Amino acid sequence: MSSRPLTMSDKTDGPGQDTSILTKPKAKTERPPLYKVMLLNDDYTPMEFVVHVLERFFGLNHAQAFDIMLTVHKKGLAVVGVFSFEVAETKVAQVMDFARRHQHPLQCTMEKE
Repeated sequence: MSSRPLTMSDKTDGPGQDTSILTKPKAKTERPPLYKVMLLNDDYTPMEFVVHVLERFFGLNHAQAFDIMLTVHKKGLAVVGVFSFEVAETKVAQVMDFARRHQHPLQCTMEKE
């Protein structure tokens, strides 16, 4: 019998001598769910105010904002953007607060995409 210590190159295939390497399976990261932010039509909020809101809070140019405002006016609602939960929630709160401060009943909501 040899009295030298075992080295990495020594084979130990006996019972209970498992030399396989255990690896953790990689956890799959999922994209967070996205949320649609929508403006709802009402009979009181001026169209110019809606255009201003779209430009200010959603970064749209005047032509884009005008087109979306017309969609809201004609169809009753329009999706104005798709965001992560936190961003969508913030935008809804900003729009609602801004509308209230200017005494307009404009409604802004969000729903999971």
